[in-house]
Amino acid sequence: ESVALITDGRFSGATRGAAIGHVSPEAASGGTIAYVKTGDAILINIPENTLELLVSEEELEKRKATMSLQAKTPKQGYLRRYAAHVSSADLGAVVR
Repeated sequence: ESVALITDGRFSGATRGAAIGHVSPEAASGGTIAYVKTGDAILINIPENTLELLVSEEELEKRKATMSLQAKTPKQGYLRRYAAHVSSADLGAVVR
């Protein structure tokens, strides 16, 4: 069997099969990818350029209500500057 790789981050080594990276909005920004659980089905529609988490709206709302997303803010260095000045991937990951 094979599965698709779906991530809101970078990846390497995915040389075969469907690989979808840089999903946005990211989990740390409250994107749906934050609420995916093991065993969930995800519909990948390549012609439409969409992903759909196949859980009910009630289940998704329950997951959102019971999880707290806490983005870690870098305190110093390049990552702090990057986080402060670069937009999310869904906005182009450009300097603001």
